[in-house]
Amino acid sequence: MEASSVVHDMTPLVEPAKKVYVLDTNVLLHDPTAVTAFNEHHVVIPMTVLEELDHIKDRRDKTVSREARIAIQMIDKIVDAASPQEIQEGVTIPGADNIGRGTLAIYPDQLINDDSDVPYLDGTPDQANDNRIINVALKLQAENPEAFVGLVTKDINMRIKAKGSGLMHVEDYRRDRVLDDIDLLSKGYEHIEGDFWAGIDEVDTVREENVTLHRVPRDAVPGVYPKMFLYDDNDFLAFVERMDGDYIYLRCDSRDNLMNRRFWGLSPRNLEQAMAMSLIANEDVDMTVMTGPAGSGKTLIALAYGLHAILEEGRYSKLIVARSTPPIAEDIGFLPGTEEEKMAPWLAAFDDNLEILHGTDESCTGSIDYVKERANIQFKSLNFMRGRSFNNAYIIIDEAQGLTQFQLKSVISRVGEDSKIVVLGNLAQIDNKYISPLTSGLTYLVERSKAYDHAGIMHVNGIVRSRLAAFAEENL
Repeated sequence: MEASSVVHDMTPLVEPAKKVYVLDTNVLLHDPTAVTAFNEHHVVIPMTVLEELDHIKDRRDKTVSREARIAIQMIDKIVDAASPQEIQEGVTIPGADNIGRGTLAIYPDQLINDDSDVPYLDGTPDQANDNRIINVALKLQAENPEAFVGLVTKDINMRIKAKGSGLMHVEDYRRDRVLDDIDLLSKGYEHIEGDFWAGIDEVDTVREENVTLHRVPRDAVPGVYPKMFLYDDNDFLAFVERMDGDYIYLRCDSRDNLMNRRFWGLSPRNLEQAMAMSLIANEDVDMTVMTGPAGSGKTLIALAYGLHAILEEGRYSKLIVARSTPPIAEDIGFLPGTEEEKMAPWLAAFDDNLEILHGTDESCTGSIDYVKERANIQFKSLNFMRGRSFNNAYIIIDEAQGLTQFQLKSVISRVGEDSKIVVLGNLAQIDNKYISPLTSGLTYLVERSKAYDHAGIMHVNGIVRSRLAAFAEENL
């Protein structure tokens, strides 16, 4: 057969149908850049959402008001040059470079009235805004029966109401979900059953800066990441010093050596605390993320090392302790005194830990006051840290489980030269109604930073506060 007689049937590329996503206000507060998260699809912002953002942007709560302003600015940047008709039909979202380009539309939901053909939720005063947003999704679903129309909200009750009203597609915002199961969260260490070396066929020894490292192939220990610990049922314990494309470089250590480490009079009570203390003292680690249940010693370890590094080693010039103050952040403005005095009710845990470290001193109160002054301990609210830069500082972020990934990013990006940051949190104690362990900024930080050469993570398990605390954590 001649080449010229061969016929090639070309299958035309068909652009997949765009999905329509109606966003609730809490999605934009959770992630102000959420409008860019839906790839080639069509995003709809009801007018009610803009009204809610407008009210929220002037709140006393600096965290949520800032997120509202960023979301408004993001929407304005997209629709700024568009005509009213284009805004209602859909304006192309810059940077959407997948199949086609995503679009953003503003829906004038104030025009929706009761229609016997379309389910309609009335304007009950307590639920008026949620109902109006659900009505937009129901209206779009009725007008586009063949299309995918979904409501995206972090409000569980709103999702139930929308489904009960007949909306086919209702979902949580999942852009920040990095895991399918919280049990898969990285711990910073791995226990290998049996003998570790029995499963290694190839190993080399290299010498770097007076440190002996064992080089093993990466595929021999899958799932390993930098700055984590490996230990087996025998006497093997090693620290993953670094990795390259082909090899893992292990620095072997002993459990006795780790258990004999001491900071400011504090010694570890279990192996996980010992590994955490080794990790936090590593000069090559700029950020340490410690998770674990209440009473596991996270705060005590972070504080003890900070005092040790500042007062004994002279490594930093100040110790900054910060945490968020939701859900009653507005109350900080009505408490008397300076910012540090206003923060005292939320940071009492650090005074408790200072008492533990100095409880045997002849004058405990005098010792604590002396240490606070010498170590230049400053208590800050995360609501007032943004826009600042902290150089030559040791920074502790406490109760990080209630922060979003956006909030944590904005705080960590404040860390300047010659500084170290320690992020602490217990995913079992989330008090933010829109955040779950899977969507917490702390979970996101653990999974995204574990591959970074200058970050370390550690899950500190085992309740050491008291036997009653252990019972409460496990059974209540």
